[in-house]
Amino acid sequence: MTLQEENELIDRILSGKQDLYARLVDQYKSYAFTIALKVLNNRSEAEEAAQDAFVKAFHYLKGFNRQARFSTWLYRIVFNTAVSYKRKNKQVLSSIEFHDHAHEEESSLEKDDKQVFVSQAMEHLNEADRLAIQLYYIKEFSLEEVAELMGQNMNTLKVRIHRARQRLADALKRILKEEALTL
Repeated sequence: MTLQEENELIDRILSGKQDLYARLVDQYKSYAFTIALKVLNNRSEAEEAAQDAFVKAFHYLKGFNRQARFSTWLYRIVFNTAVSYKRKNKQVLSSIEFHDHAHEEESSLEKDDKQVFVSQAMEHLNEADRLAIQLYYIKEFSLEEVAELMGQNMNTLKVRIHRARQRLADALKRILKEEALTL
């Protein structure tokens, strides 16, 4: 759908043809669900968050700034809704899976230990840093996608990720040092 077609559809929806909103939902539902799923890591909660985001978008459609694409605006709503669900449910970020091809012979116990230590270190980061690290490194979103989703400019995001990695490394060092003392 072109930008002009999208704007014409929105005009028709706002003029009273509310049933046409289903076309926008159909157009963007799979990507909205994907964003919510990447934030929540829970299929049913992601479906609920995506659906709630579409309801919010419909409710606030009059305030939509036509200089941006509807998809960009909607995905920001989806992202914020999913983050709110995450906070509301007080979920801990899902465990991080490692794909360390250089050490394929490592025992599963060693891999489990790595996951535990990294998860513990991630808990030392603030929520925005954890989310940036997870979206960029774990979920493999591009820097542009992460910046857009988090509502930050690219340079700010790069600095956030760099500093978060440093704090993560410091937290891992402290955790591993404490672990070594107990051996």
